[in-house]
Amino acid sequence: MRRFFFLLLLLHWAAQIISQQVTGNGQPASRTGDALPPAQAQALVVRALANELQAAQDPSRPLRYQLRKTSPRLTTTKEIYETRDGDVARLVAINDKPLSAADEQQEEARLDALASDPGKQRRRKQAEDTDAGRALKVLRALPSAFVYQYAGSGMGPTGMVEKFIFRPDPNFSPPDLETQILTEMAGEIWIDGAHERVVRLEGHLQHDVDFGWGILGRLNKGGWIVIEQADVGPDMGPNMGIGQWRMVRFQMQMSGRVVFKNRTFDTTEEVTRFAPLPVGLGYQKAIEMLRAGQ
Repeated sequence: MRRFFFLLLLLHWAAQIISQQVTGNGQPASRTGDALPPAQAQALVVRALANELQAAQDPSRPLRYQLRKTSPRLTTTKEIYETRDGDVARLVAINDKPLSAADEQQEEARLDALASDPGKQRRRKQAEDTDAGRALKVLRALPSAFVYQYAGSGMGPTGMVEKFIFRPDPNFSPPDLETQILTEMAGEIWIDGAHERVVRLEGHLQHDVDFGWGILGRLNKGGWIVIEQADVGPDMGPNMGIGQWRMVRFQMQMSGRVVFKNRTFDTTEEVTRFAPLPVGLGYQKAIEMLRAGQ
């Protein structure tokens, strides 16, 4: 998964049914004296969302990174490589401890099986492409799905940010299952005005969301997500420049029902240690590099 990660992560469940110099609570320090004119503020939202859409469709800057995923029961850390054949991952820690000998042997066997079976990786890539297609549907709908209200300026991790409150647009009619959830979500979004990129989004479900007339599944009112993005290019060295925006933190608390079974999702993901990879890298070569620690 790449670029505007929050869409993929949120859809992963919904589609299958079925800060700082930010203040201590993660929100930018508000400032009212330098308010943008309404037309300029709305234009900024449109441009930022257009930039996210463009980035989501651009596979030309593959990266490697470390993904630490925490839930109430388990914490896992994986090294992820983006390749032309889809992402490749290697588990490196469980509950912040190195793998045991048995777990390491199991992980090596899994990588051996993957390297020797291109069909398995091809199916993984097809699943990634399907998820990406669903995410793009949502991303394209964002400008028309919500009404955005300018709420002032503040300082964020990358400099000045502009804060907007969003709520469902009553005139929006979701064309498909993927965009249905947008009709019940409200929240806040922060945009880096200089780079015109989303740096933080908080979304809350105002009401239950039913899929398939409530039979296939439902997301319960009160669920929420928080996503933070950053330009990770400078962290990878002086020659990387700017423009390598990626998700660096994701939190989600959602509950609901999937085909008569109650489910709860409580997860935090932190993404660090970004580094560039060669364009056109194949998945088998990536496995070799993972094993060599390259």
